Amino acid sequence: METVEMNSVSLKRPHSEDDVTNADEIKRQKISEKSETGNDSGQSVETVTGQPDKSLLEDTKNEIIPNEESEEQEDEELEDSDEDGDPESFADMMKHGLTESDVGITKFVSSHKGFSGILKERYSDFVVHEIGKDGRVSHLDDFSVPVDDEVNFEDPSEETFTVLSDEDKQRLEELQLLKNKETSVAIEVIEDTKEKRTVIHQAVKSLFPGLETKTEDRDGKKYIIAYHAAGKKALAKVRTATDPRKHSWPKSRGSYCHFVLYKENKDTMDAINVLSKFLRVKPNIFSYMGTKDKRAITVQEIAVLSWNPIFFLTEHSEQLQRRLTTVFAHLITAQRLAHLNKCLMNFKLGNFSYKNHPLKLGELQGNHFTVVLRNITGTDDQIEQAMHSLREIGFINYYGMQRFGTTAVPTYQIGRAILQNNWNEVMDLILKPRPGAEKGYLVKCREEWAKTKDPAAALKKLPVKRCVEGQLLRGLLKYGMKNIISAFGIIPRNNRLMYIHSYQSYVWNNMVSKRIEEYGLRAVPGDLTLKGATAVHIEEEDVDNYTIHDVVMPLPGFDVIYPKHKIGEAYKEMLVADNLDINNMRHKIRDYSLSGAYRKIIIRPQNVNWEVVAYDDPRIPLFTTDLDKLEGKPLPVLPTDGKFRALKMEFSLPPSTYATMAIREVLKMDTSIKNQTQLNTTWLR
Repeated sequence: METVEMNSVSLKRPHSEDDVTNADEIKRQKISEKSETGNDSGQSVETVTGQPDKSLLEDTKNEIIPNEESEEQEDEELEDSDEDGDPESFADMMKHGLTESDVGITKFVSSHKGFSGILKERYSDFVVHEIGKDGRVSHLDDFSVPVDDEVNFEDPSEETFTVLSDEDKQRLEELQLLKNKETSVAIEVIEDTKEKRTVIHQAVKSLFPGLETKTEDRDGKKYIIAYHAAGKKALAKVRTATDPRKHSWPKSRGSYCHFVLYKENKDTMDAINVLSKFLRVKPNIFSYMGTKDKRAITVQEIAVLSWNPIFFLTEHSEQLQRRLTTVFAHLITAQRLAHLNKCLMNFKLGNFSYKNHPLKLGELQGNHFTVVLRNITGTDDQIEQAMHSLREIGFINYYGMQRFGTTAVPTYQIGRAILQNNWNEVMDLILKPRPGAEKGYLVKCREEWAKTKDPAAALKKLPVKRCVEGQLLRGLLKYGMKNIISAFGIIPRNNRLMYIHSYQSYVWNNMVSKRIEEYGLRAVPGDLTLKGATAVHIEEEDVDNYTIHDVVMPLPGFDVIYPKHKIGEAYKEMLVADNLDINNMRHKIRDYSLSGAYRKIIIRPQNVNWEVVAYDDPRIPLFTTDLDKLEGKPLPVLPTDGKFRALKMEFSLPPSTYATMAIREVLKMDTSIKNQTQLNTTWLR
């Protein structure tokens, strides 16, 4: 059966300066117009052109693919502060980037003729709503705070968060955590009124659980004295129901505050890091079901540990200060979270509730996407054919370009070196100079490394130490050049696993393209399908009972089986070419042993809807967001016969699928930044 080849190209369109003239929108949206990568929506503005292809697909069924571990993003502000070069120089640099064919993305499934359109001319043209495990779509539609029946607990007032200076908070925290030899902290009452003293008392007790306060006169001035109520020995006492602390947590409240996070142009980990800084807690008390894209508006559920009873390990007094282990009550209430809405930029919190459980990564049904493709060129018939094909047939479930990085050193190459146990190669691939678009400080760091091979000297070139390069250099500085394995281990586990997952994805993309090329889009004997969580081969006598939507392909690992036809051999040949043994995917370091997984070849989106609208002004949003509705903003008024046309499309996808791959199928587009930027220069001329 004939296959559909990927030969189309894409074109990046520059942003209109008018996008930054709307002051009201700027106030709550820090618009970043440069090219970015990340999760699925981390795409820059794209204009794409297409061509006709032939369809190969038969009958379909609805399917859901397994979950995939999410990957954390770096959160330093400097990561977003690099300057943009002129379009031509950027295009020249991106000549060294990847194209879709470099990572195995080469096929289409539909027969319609592709057309051009602009993806993410505004980041607000891409909206993602999380779908929970109960099938409920997350929306921000309520800023109110839940009311408790209990009356023995009061949330802190707004003034509680501002009455103490930063210096006071630092001293109180050190006292609370026994970080110095001070037994008390004195806070002068500048405006000596009873009301002012009351607020300070409440602030200390609310924000620094475990401390008590009293008022003292010193030299004619009033001071609030904070101290541990009964000394260090009393701190070892375990509080019980019969001996509660003064500020007890209401019995009716769960220990976790769940809320909806609405964010604009900010990734999930960055948002959580900001929240943790405002609340003065560690980011790991937050939990979520999945990380969401940066260059988009996204809505998802977050949970935070609100109340954690105080406990201490008892030890001899001389050891207490050094080895005391403590978990203080966080007192992260809905009111405290709601207060942040007054000072947060780019995101809002709402729909608060208290529950007795956190959220777990992967516990979601998927995501619902609302996407606007602007300035489309397709005819009404072309658009109808494309969207009907997406709804009825679906798209190839490729791993998108974001999975493989944007520089001349793809992440899958580093993953392959890890699996080969070639640690010098791992170090070299991460740190060596490379052509292509990178932040200036990274370029200087790589040049220093190439010149000196001195981790300390290279590290001095990095203002952002939490990037992968900085973490590896710190590891080399600590463990030495002869212990690269331990040095690499300093990098957070999720980031390390990202590399080998990228290699698995690279193999999967290539094998799926080969599978479609060899057998078309129909189930054949020797294919794999899932029976529950177990993969089984499709036998000759049963093949008519299956369609391509039932077929899965394995990501390589020690706990998967492979197809019984030519593609099974193709897996082995590809891994042999990479000096890997498909029958021995266990690594001597357990973290890097690949168990493998199964992934659907074709995904058919659910809840597919679309509409073509006309517009004149590219600055005007073409739909209202959750925040717009809460703020009472009216629906945009659109002309019936505007200068431009846009395709508004909605669809739901299961976890671990890439919306850009669905859009690719509609437009017949190449989603690689290399293709976009190479043509961008020509367009600007």
